[in-house]
Amino acid sequence: MSWMKEMARIVALGASNLTRGFHTIVSTARSVWGPEVEILAALGHGRSYGSPSRFLFRTLPGILKSGLWTELARRPQMMTRALVTDVGNDILYGFSVERTLGWVEEVLRRLTPMTQDIVLTGLPLAAVYRLSRIKFLAFRSMLVPSCRLTISQVIDRAEGVHEGLVKLSSAYGTKFLQLDPAWYGFDPIHVRPSCWRTAWQEILGERVPRSRGTRSMLESARLYLMHPERRSIFGIEQVTPQSGVALRSGGQVWLY
Repeated sequence: MSWMKEMARIVALGASNLTRGFHTIVSTARSVWGPEVEILAALGHGRSYGSPSRFLFRTLPGILKSGLWTELARRPQMMTRALVTDVGNDILYGFSVERTLGWVEEVLRRLTPMTQDIVLTGLPLAAVYRLSRIKFLAFRSMLVPSCRLTISQVIDRAEGVHEGLVKLSSAYGTKFLQLDPAWYGFDPIHVRPSCWRTAWQEILGERVPRSRGTRSMLESARLYLMHPERRSIFGIEQVTPQSGVALRSGGQVWLY
């Protein structure tokens, strides 16, 4: 465990799992690196890496199209750890293995000039393998109603993407993290709430005793409800300029 004192930056990319566990990332980073830590994140339920994605009545741009990259380019260089997670959504959106991996590779290409400290997570294949056909159809209907892939097609693409992520991790020198099957229950895609803290601290690569945490329910709600730079609600675009929200317990957050 590295209790570093100097200012640091976390860049976190992901979808619904990152959205649900974001408060753990923030509080853990603050406890490890101190109250001056910067957290820049592109996340959101159903988030795609390369395509606009819709969840209920809200649409977000693809992570590669977000303003995060412009902000990173203009900010001063500092010690940075990047997390590249939640890649599997693009499979359910019907994108090919090659297209999905191409987007992830572009993310790694953009990140590597800024930091060599990158964590790339795999797909929860073990949880997907446990899916029955009926259960798969139920989840597909709830999460991505437009998806028409069969369970065998999803498994084939998931295996291809996972294998490709392993190769990309080796090519770009990132840390590859295999997701723990114990983090998943009935829902094969989302980490169980009881495992959020354990999972995200392992992904972040830092463990903090609960007594050291500086997270509150109020802060968790504030982070969950924080507006990203750009989104569309019922087709109407909303723009929220990001200047770094300063949290009461320390840390600044930019959301894209």
